[in-house]
Amino acid sequence: MTVLLILAIDTSGHTASAALLEDDTLRAQVSLHTLRTHSQVMLPLCRQLLGNAGVTLPEIDLFAVADGPGSYTGLRIGISAVKGMAFALDKPCAGISTLEGMAYNLLGTRGTICCAIHARQQLHYCGIFSSDGRQITRLAEDAILSQTQLLEQLRTLPQPVTVCGDGAAMLLEAEPALIPAPPHLMLQSAVGVGLAARHAKPVDADALCARYLQDTQAEKLRNE
Repeated sequence: MTVLLILAIDTSGHTASAALLEDDTLRAQVSLHTLRTHSQVMLPLCRQLLGNAGVTLPEIDLFAVADGPGSYTGLRIGISAVKGMAFALDKPCAGISTLEGMAYNLLGTRGTICCAIHARQQLHYCGIFSSDGRQITRLAEDAILSQTQLLEQLRTLPQPVTVCGDGAAMLLEAEPALIPAPPHLMLQSAVGVGLAARHAKPVDADALCARYLQDTQAEKLRNE
């Protein structure tokens, strides 16, 4: 049986995160909540991770990265890092929805999972999934919704509903019946990205691109 080594990274939020998985076994992980740009910390974190695990970069079989939604700059940094490593080594990669990666962090949870990243004002990037404790199933496509729209949708879904992401605090304040994810699983993590990548179709590095779920500022100005 072939062993698959996956190097996953997530730079979609304030936390820079890297994880090494051997099939579904977590070999190593490292994360840093930082206000510095991820371009300063991401590659050093990867070197630290691989060095501690005793794995060299050419041994990696698949590179995985959170490709959005999230911080525009952060996403571009993470995707560029994975593109560079995958191109240099001629290895496949996988772009994973940030929200799907967050759901996979809660793989052992049973019930409905709502992953919410605060966009601005009362808007959230959101993804809705279900988990039977062993498998994650997507219930709705990633979207950007108002808090009112999202809460209305959650009330129609099987209960209980566990919420995670930096948008969870606003949702919990408005709807106390929701269940918060544990603090160490509340935000994005490369571990979930790596777990999701095991079920993704690999692509060449040049096929990776960010999924913003809304127009960038440059696109908005052009459309005006």
